Amino acid sequence: MSIDRASASAQVWVVDDDRSVRFVLSTALRDVGYAVDGFDSADAVMRALDARGAPDLLFTDVRMPGDDGLALLERLKSSHPQLPVIVMSAYTDVASTAGAFRGGAHEFLSKPFDLDDAIALAARALPGEEGGDARPGDDGGEPAGRPRLIGDTPAMRALFRAIGRLAQAPLSVLITGETGTGKELVAHALHHESPRARKPFVALNTAAIPAELLESELFGHEAGAFTGASRRHIGRFEQADGGTLFLDEIGDMPLPLQTRLLRVLAEGEFFRVGGRELIRVDVRVIAATHQPLERLVAEGRFRADLLHRLDVVRLPLPPLRERRADVPQLAENFLATATRRLDTPGKRFSPAALEALQAHAWPGNVRELENVCWRLAALAPGDVIGAADVEGALGRREAAPGDGGSDGEWDAALAAWARRRLAEGAEGLHAQARERFDKALLEAALEATQGRRAEAAARLGVGRNTVTRKLGPGRRKR
Repeated sequence: MSIDRASASAQVWVVDDDRSVRFVLSTALRDVGYAVDGFDSADAVMRALDARGAPDLLFTDVRMPGDDGLALLERLKSSHPQLPVIVMSAYTDVASTAGAFRGGAHEFLSKPFDLDDAIALAARALPGEEGGDARPGDDGGEPAGRPRLIGDTPAMRALFRAIGRLAQAPLSVLITGETGTGKELVAHALHHESPRARKPFVALNTAAIPAELLESELFGHEAGAFTGASRRHIGRFEQADGGTLFLDEIGDMPLPLQTRLLRVLAEGEFFRVGGRELIRVDVRVIAATHQPLERLVAEGRFRADLLHRLDVVRLPLPPLRERRADVPQLAENFLATATRRLDTPGKRFSPAALEALQAHAWPGNVRELENVCWRLAALAPGDVIGAADVEGALGRREAAPGDGGSDGEWDAALAAWARRRLAEGAEGLHAQARERFDKALLEAALEATQGRRAEAAARLGVGRNTVTRKLGPGRRKR
């Protein structure tokens, strides 16, 4: 990778108490022509600033002895506001990323990182490239006890970085994803890490409110506006003034209300139902849906102009089956929460139980996993939850036909079985797996054809003799 001559003279400082990280990153930056100095603490950096002045770019870790990276960032932005700072951390969560961007970080780099990515970030951050604009904001920490987003897979790390950056921008966000993926948690995070954090966060599921009442819920009504309206009602937009309004399942909103919502988004004003007073509000709208809105637009069920208003930035959430590596961490967190709230003795998952959880397709996503963990906290008899307990809590739905599970679920279960057997030191797994696979497949085909071997063989695409040979003579022929 090459950089231009002007950038090659840039001074870059790397701050990390881990000597190996400091050495590797510094070497990579020197190799492309930067002048690099390394520091093991925030105090060492501040002493160097007093003696030598500021560099052109600074990389800093978050967790270090003494002042951490975010405290260093605050000090740097106070004394050298134009200095671009790239914050690095192995702890990639919403609080860390949002704290970095709120403090004025140019970018957040998740550890472990690709050195080419770090070099590319340096090139973009230096003056003359993209620059690094500060993003000041209020301190909007998450309330204690509120559910939080959990995950360490690449998809979740990318999501945390996006939340951290978007929280500071006054833009409409459209969150998409399957049911149960945590869309409201993302909306909460965008609000609580934003400058609006001290103002209300108001949520409304548009699919849960009857169409004839939804207009009143959104915009409020005056007394006497309709039968039963005995007094003035303040709607969700007024409740959220200065803060954030989260509209879940926006795809279910009736078309007439879509027109009214569009006006509010465009003008920031509306009338209550039956009212004549023009109400003005300052609300950030975050919408969510599990439906393909573009298809609804094509079918005439959703306004294209409203979609464009809502879809300034889109955040797609991955289904749980696409981030199975996060399942153990999620499950252990849910189990700990459930046992604490149920006031039951602490429980833990066995390795086999965690493998069984990872093998499941989770059609209900994180919400389904949370429900299963609560079920296990309440009903599992021992302190250690085993694979059989998990199978029972799942109701063996992964083996049931038409359960909506993933087509790849069976091979995930096979992989979990293989990992467990290999950990136990077993050998000859290929032959064992083939035998079990053949038997399960052939018996399923015979069950589907009421025991007719010729038909079963035809549907499987094998010869009838193959069915007979693999099942043996014990089963009655038909």
